Amino acid sequence: MKKAARPVILVTVVLLAVAVIVEAQQPTTKIPVIGILRSESPSSHAAEHDVFRKALRERGYDEGKNIVAEYRYAEGKPDRFPELAAELVRQKVEVIVVAGGGAVSAARHATGTIPIVVASAGDLVGDGVVASLAKPGGNITGSTNVDADFSAKRLELLKEVFPKLERAAVLSWEGLKGDQDELRETRVAAQRLGVRIQSLVIKGHDPSQIPGVYAAMTKERAKALIILNSNFNFVNRRQLFELAAKNQLPTMCGRTAFAEGGGLIAYGASRLDSWRRAATYVDKILKGAKPADLPVEQPTKFELVINLQTAKQIGVIIPQSVLFRADKVIK
Repeated sequence: MKKAARPVILVTVVLLAVAVIVEAQQPTTKIPVIGILRSESPSSHAAEHDVFRKALRERGYDEGKNIVAEYRYAEGKPDRFPELAAELVRQKVEVIVVAGGGAVSAARHATGTIPIVVASAGDLVGDGVVASLAKPGGNITGSTNVDADFSAKRLELLKEVFPKLERAAVLSWEGLKGDQDELRETRVAAQRLGVRIQSLVIKGHDPSQIPGVYAAMTKERAKALIILNSNFNFVNRRQLFELAAKNQLPTMCGRTAFAEGGGLIAYGASRLDSWRRAATYVDKILKGAKPADLPVEQPTKFELVINLQTAKQIGVIIPQSVLFRADKVIK
């Protein structure tokens, strides 16, 4: 009996050893980790991120199951971007998704190897972020949104709503090339439309300058304010719109979130659509595509949003001809 037990024990040991070796040789499925770098708080970007997650699910990625997302929010403090971008690099994420010039710049300086997908930003070619739309080169691709292309249309819409408009102010942020391009194109359109433009510039990241901006507008008797698409203006939109309402000043902005936050009119590229497209880029990169070979896209979907609550608050009437064309009316 004792002699028969030895072969059985030997066979068992061999089988266990083989099982361990086979298990060790089985390939482990690595769950990809992506980083998302944003300018404000989670609630401010919730709609865009919901669209992004839905688009990823449509491509087989279920957050928390077969893909992990590391979110980093600057909470309205752009000077935090470099630190947050470096954090994502240390996490060794496979892709970093960004929106806005500040986030693009921070991610770009944090890594030259990790792929970066731009969900939405200014002129990526003009700003030297990518070599060209067709062949971006480097580790950055995504969507470019040249707001200067919409500047004339925004002023035309203001003139349609307020036919007697003769003076309009434009609020930009110092040093941002995209804002300067928008201001230039707005001036060109203003000459054609008979509107005098007052340029107001915010320096640095100091929101305490905003009341002074409104005082300058009042002094020059501006009858409308065009708020350009800088992150500074977006982060401080509540204060901008509260003062606009107090001064009964109509505002024209470049994205839906501005109108939803109290602006009168917004016209520009759909940010939700750009986040849907960002998921496509992430999918291609995770499947092996190189950012250098993925062409940068331009917007194809545009939105006109009217806030009738704001219109009532400042005592203006939006013509039916404009309301009929609106993609969204906030009542």
